[in-house]
Amino acid sequence: MTPVAVATLTRRADFLAANRGRRQPTAGFVLIVHPRGDGNPTMRVGFTVTKKIGGAVVRNRMKRRFRALARELVPQHGLAGADHVIIGRQGGIERPIDDLRRELTRALTKLAR
Repeated sequence: MTPVAVATLTRRADFLAANRGRRQPTAGFVLIVHPRGDGNPTMRVGFTVTKKIGGAVVRNRMKRRFRALARELVPQHGLAGADHVIIGRQGGIERPIDDLRRELTRALTKLAR
């Protein structure tokens, strides 16, 4: 199996389009997976953490954790040709990284079916 490239979502229109995808809520985040249907096998990943979660320091720390997990898990368990958006939830910053890893693996495999 050849590795599939992983890119980052940056445009607002891409996030809005991905919002129509399937959702898998967990204790630390909500994962949305939306197949693009454009024939491009590249997986794209985006991260969102709102101001309700905390200040800039807290939000950036949460996004750093999500980026590290996505680099590790999305190439193996993600859906090729789809956009993956991770939305941080209130309890996500206090959760141990191993719990988040387990939750992301479970959510990706469930939505890839």
